Amino acid sequence: MSPAAGAAALWHRIGWEAAAVGESIRRALSGPGPERDMAVQSLKAAGAAILAWAVAGWWWKAPLALMAPWTAVALVQSTVYRSVRAGLQQVVVIATGTVLAAAAAGLTGDTMAAMALVLPLTVLLGNYPRFGDQGIYASTTALFVLVYGSYSGFDILHRLLETLLGAVIGIGVNALILPPVHLRHAHESLCRLPQDGAELLRTMAEGIERGYGRPDAQEWHSRARRFGTLLADLRNARTWSRESYRFNPATRIRRRPEPELPSTRWDAAWERVADHLTALTGMLAEAAGDNPRLRPPPDSVLGEVPPLLHALADVCRADCLVLSGAGHGDGPDREAAMTRAWAAHARLKARVVGQDHETATSVGGLAAETQQLLYDLEDARMDNGRPPRDGPPDA
Repeated sequence: MSPAAGAAALWHRIGWEAAAVGESIRRALSGPGPERDMAVQSLKAAGAAILAWAVAGWWWKAPLALMAPWTAVALVQSTVYRSVRAGLQQVVVIATGTVLAAAAAGLTGDTMAAMALVLPLTVLLGNYPRFGDQGIYASTTALFVLVYGSYSGFDILHRLLETLLGAVIGIGVNALILPPVHLRHAHESLCRLPQDGAELLRTMAEGIERGYGRPDAQEWHSRARRFGTLLADLRNARTWSRESYRFNPATRIRRRPEPELPSTRWDAAWERVADHLTALTGMLAEAAGDNPRLRPPPDSVLGEVPPLLHALADVCRADCLVLSGAGHGDGPDREAAMTRAWAAHARLKARVVGQDHETATSVGGLAAETQQLLYDLEDARMDNGRPPRDGPPDA
């Protein structure tokens, strides 16, 4: 790459990063979302550090007041529970690092020799899984103690008191000032599944209507496989949501209660939806192109698929409205869409009869996978846990 091309690529990257930062700032200012949550947590961490320094350094005039704001800024975590857990870990780690450094300094009488003795121990201690991300503070605390030469009994007591002060301030700020609740993230992850499902089903229906090719089906298959990532995000968001309510006074502070999440049975139903969407799009890809592995279904069969996919997209759209609070699980739109979907599937299944052995596999696969999608979307009904139907509605 020439220097001019490299400079152009660098400026392009810088411009892209600047645009991304600007977009994040715009989102943080325009309304609730991950960007605003991150900005709030950052300001809280900065405020906790300033408060800890004001108490330890300005008012108390502690000999190593840095420990208080250092601890406070690290303990404004993403949940109150994590703040409490990290606070306990950090107090233990810093106390251990301080004591080990003081003992090594007293034993050797030389800073270099004390570092050589204590740093291997504190680094190993910091890698102990029980201490998590806080383990690194064992070795850094030992370095502070040895470099500053503050390892008398009085100094050790001050280190511990400064650490406790910073921990109390950091945890208190996180718990009492806009305590973080991650339920919105879980709702966003929930909405993404039916929203992306509706878009994919609609795209597939329109593609089959105009005559799709192998590249189209491969793109659909790639999009269907991304549902695994969305489901993993949903599981992670549910975990964060549950954790964010532990030790969190937000349930009593907030004026309006947060909406409840659907049960994990809904997640399991969408895992099956994702599996059958992946299988359906993969089969369509294998039955397309110049040298298909499966004999393509005849046009008379493919003509029955778009109405079914459009109806399934309407079902997903109705579920998305429910999750956003704009609809009801037993709403007429969803029921009507399910009725249309079952009717379209009945017409498709009727086409299976009379197919020759070369097309029977692809036609039967279409009927089987779309039938499983129908059953799974019945299971994903947003109706507060009412048992799903065992089959299609009566004609």
